[in-house]
Amino acid sequence: INSEGNDLAKWLNTQGIAAFVLKYRLVRSYTDDPVAELSKNAADRSQRDKAIASLVKLAAADGLEAVKYVREHAEELNVIPDKIGLIGFSAGGTIVMSSVYNSEEHNRPNFVAPIYAYEPAIWGDKVPEAKTPIFIVVATNDQLGLMPMSINIYQKWHAAGQPAELHIYEQGGHGFGMRTQNLPSDKWYLRFGEWLALQGW
Repeated sequence: INSEGNDLAKWLNTQGIAAFVLKYRLVRSYTDDPVAELSKNAADRSQRDKAIASLVKLAAADGLEAVKYVREHAEELNVIPDKIGLIGFSAGGTIVMSSVYNSEEHNRPNFVAPIYAYEPAIWGDKVPEAKTPIFIVVATNDQLGLMPMSINIYQKWHAAGQPAELHIYEQGGHGFGMRTQNLPSDKWYLRFGEWLALQGW
């Protein structure tokens, strides 16, 4: 929640952007290393995918409720109601995509940023008709093999005529978030800031 939540929120604040960190419902983790759990053999991964599928709709409901809440309380929160986006990492990226695919006008994010999302667990596949730009980031050497999934999401968005930007770093692994690894992926958030400015946010 720090590297992929609080730290990014604090950086966004330095750019004049209000940020809220959402605690959404999660699949139970049995160790302190959920990435290793997901990296097990195919049979274990299949069982894990079933467990994930059972909770994705609940977690996506959390994401949609967050957008709705911030939009309804925009004035008191001092935010612009038509400039609300969702960004998420790994499971959070999956929730971002599941949320936007199942959104309606009142709870649709104005932009989305799935960072190394896990595509097999995404609920739905309907790209919004309303303009909804997407910003995608992943590392080629992601231990969970998520790079092709990020390309798939980009291609789907592009095919729908939606604004889309994809960054694939050679190195960074899974879960790089706001961590410092002395790699180009350490500065992905600067590209995100540039993209937000390009979009007028």
